[in-house]
Amino acid sequence: MFSCDTHCHIFGPATRFPFAADRKYDPADSPKEVLAALHRGLGIDRAVVIQASAHGTDNRAMLDALAWRPDAYRGVAIIDSTIDDRTLEQMNEAGVRGIRFNFVKSLGGYPDPGEFRAAVARAASLDWHIVFHLKGEDILELRDEIASLDVPFVIDHMGRVETGLGLGQPAFRALLDLVRRDNGWVKLSCAERMAPSPYRAAVPFARALLEAAPDRALWGSDFPHPNLADPVDNADLVQLIPQFAPTPDERHRLLVANPAALYGFV
Repeated sequence: MFSCDTHCHIFGPATRFPFAADRKYDPADSPKEVLAALHRGLGIDRAVVIQASAHGTDNRAMLDALAWRPDAYRGVAIIDSTIDDRTLEQMNEAGVRGIRFNFVKSLGGYPDPGEFRAAVARAASLDWHIVFHLKGEDILELRDEIASLDVPFVIDHMGRVETGLGLGQPAFRALLDLVRRDNGWVKLSCAERMAPSPYRAAVPFARALLEAAPDRALWGSDFPHPNLADPVDNADLVQLIPQFAPTPDERHRLLVANPAALYGFV
């Protein structure tokens, strides 16, 4: 059994992999060796390294990690129209399996519509998926466009809905509808951004999402928790997993079977 953290980041080291000039925050270095040490301590076998907005479309730090552990790591890239098809093919060979788009206004806001549509077509040609980083209210604005996609899509961080608005809030109901679609996936991650420690207010939302999409729910740590003021004990996040997925079968799907299916782990 190979458990997988499907949402974690690598930053730098900046002396080797500089951050983007137009970044919206300044992360500390957190190279691949730090990520691997965390996972050893937590007993996690595999990882999906998500390109972070602080590195922009320079995916070299993420690709370096994939080359370091090709059997255990997969990646999700950020691209634009300057990245040619041959480069995407090389990324595919390296283990990249998706393209991420940020819709969070504080991190730069919505991407160019034309670039987004072109990237969806390029993802389809590679059998990749599209990843959405958004906040609760954006789900209502984007749900029709997301629902129209023919490629698999992943909603990061439980849609970052407001837990105080409850399970019946329109944004969460729309999120449930999206992840019930055959090509809809969701990450049960970022409880630390949805609720104060020990993050229990996020549990009912994770449970509802897992029940809505038991074969398309994923878990991620979001390590090293970029742009977050309060420190996070990653062990606390791992201890939430049995509350998200109380049965052995649910945990196996969440941590092992579902990631293997989406990211092509053997």
